[in-house]
Amino acid sequence: MDETMKPMADERVENAKSDIYDEGLISTAEEQRLTKRLLWKMDSRILPILALLFLCSFIDRTNVGNVKILGLQASLRITDHQFAIGLCAFYATYILSEIPSNLLLRTISPRIWLPLLTAVWGTLTMCLGFTTNFASFVAVRALLGFVEGGLLPGMILYLTAFYTRTELAVRIGIFYTAASLSGAFGGLLARGLSAIGPAGGLEGWRWVLVIEGLLTVACGLICSIFLPNSISSARFLSPAQKDLALSRLHSSAHATEHFAWSEVRRGILNVQVWLSASSYFAILSGLYSFGLFLPTIINSLSFVHDANAAQLWSVIPYAVAAFFTVCTALLSDRLRLRGVIMLFTLPIAIIGYGVISRSTNAKVQYGMTFLMATGLYSSVPCVLVWNSNNSAGHYKRATTSGLQLAVANAGGFVASFIYPGKEKPTFTRSHEIILGLLCASWLLVAANVAWCAKINRDKRRGRYAEFEGSGDDRDPEFKMVL
Repeated sequence: MDETMKPMADERVENAKSDIYDEGLISTAEEQRLTKRLLWKMDSRILPILALLFLCSFIDRTNVGNVKILGLQASLRITDHQFAIGLCAFYATYILSEIPSNLLLRTISPRIWLPLLTAVWGTLTMCLGFTTNFASFVAVRALLGFVEGGLLPGMILYLTAFYTRTELAVRIGIFYTAASLSGAFGGLLARGLSAIGPAGGLEGWRWVLVIEGLLTVACGLICSIFLPNSISSARFLSPAQKDLALSRLHSSAHATEHFAWSEVRRGILNVQVWLSASSYFAILSGLYSFGLFLPTIINSLSFVHDANAAQLWSVIPYAVAAFFTVCTALLSDRLRLRGVIMLFTLPIAIIGYGVISRSTNAKVQYGMTFLMATGLYSSVPCVLVWNSNNSAGHYKRATTSGLQLAVANAGGFVASFIYPGKEKPTFTRSHEIILGLLCASWLLVAANVAWCAKINRDKRRGRYAEFEGSGDDRDPEFKMVL
């Protein structure tokens, strides 16, 4: 927020608190009606934009899995190991950019920064379609990761400026559904676009990357027009709705907060962020490998006859996962639980990986991909929002959000190497590795739930009394979400 707007924001928040919520001025029913209308306005104007950006992100991140079986590997004359190195180059730079990007978000403004990242990585995706050898493939993938790394942590941090702690999971679940839909949409898109080539001197797989990159650039430019920077600058909200939104968030504390390295250190040394990040690392190891190699896995099953058929069969598990991701996010917000919900969603994926690693029946293996996708994707909104729920203070939240994603996205290194061609057709060892990681993830989630419960008990017993009135997550009135 601009310095000139801080006094205005403070005044409006105080007016909102005194004029809107004072007892007797407005009924509880009227409050609920106004709040529902406010949430609907924000949901309908913000979430579609974020979902579109995230859809572009996941399509451009995982489309190499689609084009790999359409001719990329043969055209560039690269081995499975070299292909995996290219994937790792993406995740290495992706991780490096997450925390710096989050710290820059407020300075540059979300309306500029998030669409700019989108347009730049769309351009790089187009460049990927013109690579000719291993070196150029790795270089472009590294640049792509560096630019894409700022999007997800930036979107999560951005949403905390509009929604309360108990409203975030379903919103993240809605735009994260785009990740599962990207698998379905990406498979269909790859199937259709590959039919263009060879044309204009380009093979079919190159047209997939060029056109998908061009669409991403267009989406970035469109979103820059409609994405609001903050509640105060949201043109679709009336002055009264802006006052209500600001009062709900108690954003006067955010408006006056200045950068401090102590908040960054507090975020880095937080026990919860390391537990959730480690759990998320295991989940992303499965989710990324699933997205990158599902076409390859299906292509190796006996009931699929060619690569184009594999693209189409890969659509259905993602579509099912998208439905259950939204349902889980709604339940999580309704019950105000994060880790507890994950203790029930992760076993779905664990069962899927356990069965597929032992079965030799192609139809059973394909059926297990539904459980794998559902368990993985429906767990993500909870773990993404959990850390933000339990961090107060903009710069601590920015640090913990970026750190969690930086650690978790290292799962991309695991995903890049654990499905080599030599494991075909069953990929038994590959599935067993993810199975073990998901079991570890369940234990880490259980430990985090226990740790948050302990903090809440300590606060009730007065062990955090010295932080009363601090306005951050150490305040005794700030209850940790389980």
